[in-house]
Amino acid sequence: MQTEEPMQHHRKVAAAAAQQAGKIIADAYRTDFQVYYKEGTLTNLVTEVDRRSEAAIVEVISAAFPKHRILAEEGGEASRKDSPYRWYVDPLDGTTNFAHGFPVFCVSLGLAFQGERKAAVVYDPTRDELFAAERGRGAVLNGERIAVSKTPKLAQSLVGTGFPSHKRHKNPNIYFYHQITLRSHGVRRAGSAALDLTSVAAGRLDGFWEFNLNAWDTAAGILIVEEAGGKVTGVEGHALAITDRDVVATNGFIHSEILHEFQEVFAGRGLEPLPDPREYRK
Repeated sequence: MQTEEPMQHHRKVAAAAAQQAGKIIADAYRTDFQVYYKEGTLTNLVTEVDRRSEAAIVEVISAAFPKHRILAEEGGEASRKDSPYRWYVDPLDGTTNFAHGFPVFCVSLGLAFQGERKAAVVYDPTRDELFAAERGRGAVLNGERIAVSKTPKLAQSLVGTGFPSHKRHKNPNIYFYHQITLRSHGVRRAGSAALDLTSVAAGRLDGFWEFNLNAWDTAAGILIVEEAGGKVTGVEGHALAITDRDVVATNGFIHSEILHEFQEVFAGRGLEPLPDPREYRK
């Protein structure tokens, strides 16, 4: 069995890769760039900037760790199949925001050893904010320690969520959005799961949930939340494998409440009806 390597060097390499990719993204922001559509839809975007950012990240990581596996959103997985190390790379989380000039997007890099999250970096180039964490060593923002909020109740909370770019009509999240909106100070939908998770870690949000995410969306952000003192589970309250797709992250204080509300929605109990716009118009 391979011995785990120290994570400090890995985090430094991840930070360098993320900041290099962030410069590519920042330089291209609000300029002319090519937009493509995935899966033949007009809602699931990818840009040439995603691809250039990813190429830069893969180059940096491969040079430092030539035997590590790399799973990147746009390019798939590199061919190094026998390594217990696997990088999860989202070169531009929030592509739709970026393509429209809405300044909420980031670079997300997470490293797992034998399936356990070990190191993480999320870089927001619009604010020059670098979030980072190592397992067991806490989470930082631009080198300063961060911690989740102490908001004690869901009713006092500000939370975030997200909706899929593709097949939104088949996703039930509008019901959860509606119910949690009624039971909190509000729900924000910013369009970048990685940044939403770092907002929980930094105490800017008290919680976040989303369905059907990919590992490259969450591998970094989940570790950053946990190392900032937060709690992350699946919607049933179970511990998350790195490949699990439904995520609930909170400051810990409101976790049981939000999970309870989820179970009520899944069971169809206590649902406030969605308002009829025709009746509202009257």
